[in-house]
Amino acid sequence: MRGTRRTRLCLAGVMAASALIATPAARAAERTDGHLTDLVNPFIGSQNEGNTFPGAAVPFGMVQLSPDTGHSTGYDYAQNRIRGFSLVHLSGVGCRIGGDLPVLPTTGDVTQTDYAQYAAAFSHDDEEASPGYYRVGLASGIRAELTATARTGVQRYTFPATDKANVLLNAAQSLHKAVSSAVQILDDRTVRTEITGHGFCRDTGPYTVYTITRFSRPFTAYGTWDDGTVTPGARSGSGGAYVRFDTTRNRTVEATTALSYVDSRGAAGNLRAEGGRAFDAVRHRAREEWERRLAAVRVRGGTPTLRRTFYSSLYRSHLAPNIGSDADGRYFGWDRRTHRARGFTYYQNWSLWDTYRTQAQLLALLAPREARDMARSVVAIDEDGGWLPKWGYGPVETNIMSGDPVTPFLTTAYRMGLLKGFEERAYRALKKNADGVPPAEHPGIGREANAEYIADGFAPYVKGRPYAKMGDSDYHHGASVTLEYALADAMLAQMARGLGHEDDAARYAARSRNYRNVFDPGTGFFRARDASGAFTGSSDPARGTGFHEGTAWQYQWLVPQDVPGMVGLIGGTRAANARLDAFFAYDRLLADPEGTAREVWVHGDPYAYGNDDLGTMSAWNVLSSIGLFPVQPGYDTWGLTTPVFDRVDLALDRRYWPAGRLTVTAPGTSGTDRYVQAVHTDGRAHGRTYLTTGALRSLRSLAFTVGPRPSEWGTSPEAAPPVLK
Repeated sequence: MRGTRRTRLCLAGVMAASALIATPAARAAERTDGHLTDLVNPFIGSQNEGNTFPGAAVPFGMVQLSPDTGHSTGYDYAQNRIRGFSLVHLSGVGCRIGGDLPVLPTTGDVTQTDYAQYAAAFSHDDEEASPGYYRVGLASGIRAELTATARTGVQRYTFPATDKANVLLNAAQSLHKAVSSAVQILDDRTVRTEITGHGFCRDTGPYTVYTITRFSRPFTAYGTWDDGTVTPGARSGSGGAYVRFDTTRNRTVEATTALSYVDSRGAAGNLRAEGGRAFDAVRHRAREEWERRLAAVRVRGGTPTLRRTFYSSLYRSHLAPNIGSDADGRYFGWDRRTHRARGFTYYQNWSLWDTYRTQAQLLALLAPREARDMARSVVAIDEDGGWLPKWGYGPVETNIMSGDPVTPFLTTAYRMGLLKGFEERAYRALKKNADGVPPAEHPGIGREANAEYIADGFAPYVKGRPYAKMGDSDYHHGASVTLEYALADAMLAQMARGLGHEDDAARYAARSRNYRNVFDPGTGFFRARDASGAFTGSSDPARGTGFHEGTAWQYQWLVPQDVPGMVGLIGGTRAANARLDAFFAYDRLLADPEGTAREVWVHGDPYAYGNDDLGTMSAWNVLSSIGLFPVQPGYDTWGLTTPVFDRVDLALDRRYWPAGRLTVTAPGTSGTDRYVQAVHTDGRAHGRTYLTTGALRSLRSLAFTVGPRPSEWGTSPEAAPPVLK
């Protein structure tokens, strides 16, 4: 294949993605006063169903304190009323979840208890956000400011001069579907809630969050409500509570809300551990945390838009997964029991179908200590609850998406050296998952179509098959599920071989070729097969029959374990090159990258951008911009692609990356000089189109030479990534 030409396609895609992600409503400043946080625009992706949130969080924090405007996933830039500032949000997900305990400051008498009715109008002209901080002026004359620690959200409200300055804490309303709620006023500064709900794409759950809110000064009055009836002076209720302050002299009220998924004692402990500091001190520390994370990657060159998009993407790549354990180490497991994380931090919220392709690798590179704990947490889910997760929210399996994403997620951790000390524990869980299905009483579906896949070599597409459990069904996506299972088998085979399980390795490697069983020679594309083995559904590859959130045009490339085999099925190198040209609308892409992405990729074949899904698209942008990309997710192959910056300096954790730093250079890289002419690693010529993790560990410099025309670099057969056998 014409490797030099393909290499630069990624740059064109990154440029186009920058335009797509940076919505017209984005309010990023181009100012730089030496702080990388000033380059981050939290509003990017907050309209047109990007589903990001602009509120306050620290890296991987349990709390994401952010405004809710009535949009299903929280904030929509196109709306102009805020219902409350709630504690839990997920970046870029496609279905409603979280939004627990929306809090809103008001003035006057409390007569409304529906947050859609008492919502406050606001203008974007009086709104700003930066990592760890959010501020908005409400039409009521109140200024609201938000910041956060790992397990608490801190609010500061500046009221007009009034003796009826209220803060409403709505326990009964959130983004998810409520099951039950309770609120209790403990003393003249403290409110406690317990909120149970379920939701996401289908009514999965339930889960419970516990909160304690401590105010900076005593209330002058309070009350609660049940079913819309407000009772002044009541200390408990099922709907919510209001507390009142006199701001005729002191107009500012601060409050810290601590969260726990374990119990009220956990929330109180988190408040003791992380509360008690003034708003400005918390804000300053949150900014410092983000500055430290962003400073791990420093870029030079590129346009202001590319830099803004890059650091905004780097920011979103570090929002999830989220801390799930309390300050004392306790966490609520998938067996509905309390456990204690000893020697590690327990994490939760797993959009694995998305993040196994990009974010897992980025965090292994830039945040390996946290990435190790994340991998340990996933293994703990199996050991606590009996099976590995597919798409987990808090302590709940949602069964959203399909295939077997947890396998390449954990094999990535293995290849990156993050499983040391518990490799066999992880392998046992992966083997169980790869060779069976969860029992009927378990909420997860795992590899739901595994019996047919193992027996027949493919997962069947069964139109209209009833859902066995809440969530998605692998039987509704048989074609793409076969490809996903085969990819996972390939990666597990490599792990088995590395651990000395040769028989297992041979068995999984053989299964990794099952992708061939859903290739239809009649159409030249992968295609769904029914339970009898017959190809079924539309023969048009632009249709999505049997493919999950895609078509045969996208999924034809999901064979990273055996690209030569896939190319052979298509008809050889010439046919594959022609297919790639059509897929990327190559001639139009060269002339107009952004326009082609908008008009061809998005609205027709071959590609449509999705939302961020807990950092996966953001990580895609970061890695592509640096010039390193995980072309075989689940293995340790880093594909080389043209960087978009003249220089990138990465500061790496020496415990996992012995060199401690990596400098990537591509002098003169631009929209015209976009073709790789040569690559040097620590001064030595490098002819392959990839690096292994082993090579990357000791590397200090990766130098690209770029030019205006294609070269012969990377075009030899041995330059391609390895076939995994």
